[in-house]
Amino acid sequence: MTLNYIWIGFFFVSLVVGLARFAGYVMHAHLDMLPGLVFTAADRDVFVRMVESTFEMAKTSVTIAVTLIGVMALWLGIMRVGEKGGAVAAMTRLVRPFFRRIFPDLPDGHPAFGSMMMNISANMLGLDNAATPLGIKAMEELQSVNPDKDSASDPQIMFIALNTSGLTLIPVSIMAVRAAMGAANPADIFLPILLTTFFSTLAAFAFVSVAQRINLLQPVIIAYVGGLSLAIGALLWAMSNLAAGRITALSTFGGNFILFLFIVTFLFLAWRKRVNVYEQFIEGSKEGFHVAVRIIPYLVAMLVAVGVFRASGALDMLVSGVGSVLGWFGFGNDFVGALPTAFMKPLSGSGARGMMIEAFNHYGVDSFAGRLAATFQGSTETTFYTIAVYYGAVNVRNTRYTVVAGLFSELAAIIAGIFIARIFFGG
Repeated sequence: MTLNYIWIGFFFVSLVVGLARFAGYVMHAHLDMLPGLVFTAADRDVFVRMVESTFEMAKTSVTIAVTLIGVMALWLGIMRVGEKGGAVAAMTRLVRPFFRRIFPDLPDGHPAFGSMMMNISANMLGLDNAATPLGIKAMEELQSVNPDKDSASDPQIMFIALNTSGLTLIPVSIMAVRAAMGAANPADIFLPILLTTFFSTLAAFAFVSVAQRINLLQPVIIAYVGGLSLAIGALLWAMSNLAAGRITALSTFGGNFILFLFIVTFLFLAWRKRVNVYEQFIEGSKEGFHVAVRIIPYLVAMLVAVGVFRASGALDMLVSGVGSVLGWFGFGNDFVGALPTAFMKPLSGSGARGMMIEAFNHYGVDSFAGRLAATFQGSTETTFYTIAVYYGAVNVRNTRYTVVAGLFSELAAIIAGIFIARIFFGG
């Protein structure tokens, strides 16, 4: 029910804000009752923009779904080959001890373990196009053992919470945007993003574990989480000793090489087992079209609500209000310019990217606000988009506390991002 209230709230809040802005324009322009305040054509045309945004977002939803058809056909086909060749089973064995403890309701050896591992790996490498179809595949497999098909299961909530927390090792796209906009050192946000996204993932994992009463003090969990922490620490140390240009080049090469290596390995293992690789790929890719079409209504619902909320000006008011409140408590306001990116990220990835670029233009790509905006952009996933796509693919309507878990990780990313950016960039 949480998502239901949030979705309705987008429209009602947008209506109230839109009416207030239009009323202010009318009173100022015709009754001269608001001296000292400035209202513009933006306030006069607020409802025009809100209605236009509904059509634009509906169109965008279908465009996304159409784009996903080819990508999903490719990766669901690759996954089918990997399953038949035994590659997915081998990957599952690597994470089996850890996953068995954080997904206790999932049968041992279930194929969802392999799909989840592939999805998380793609997200860590910053390969969004590959991660989405793999994540949908995992959700379909988790749904097969869900006792209540209309309600999210505990394993589905844990998986999406880890997904939306956005653990990213290689933020290639953000470094590329910074380079294109003239950053002196495009890769200087690499370490802050890595640290921030690590904290957001830990927050999501801890939140869901507490909600599902999973014992975090189990030796296996401590070993895996501790091992990952040490690995990230080692990567931080290694990257800190490289020049900026080498970090960008290594990140770009590494992410794409590992992805292509996955594909070739899957094909080789299937060929070695005398699997008809081509036929299995075709069978797997057929699922891509049906899944992409099935998520359109969910995308339309969520993106239209987000578009209206943004067009009404409610998001801008929220950002300025939070900045003022935090300023009263002595937190300063050096980070306020980056908050639109942070607040937009749970709602829309492209919208957050636009906010980040706007911060670059307004404050400077190498300013504290600009670097913090880049950190926010790379530290988490789009919570509402991910929930709409993943749950929509399996027709789950009751998402339970998934939204709360996702927003909790977003909040952790904002808090951690501000402190980490101040350490690195001296805001």
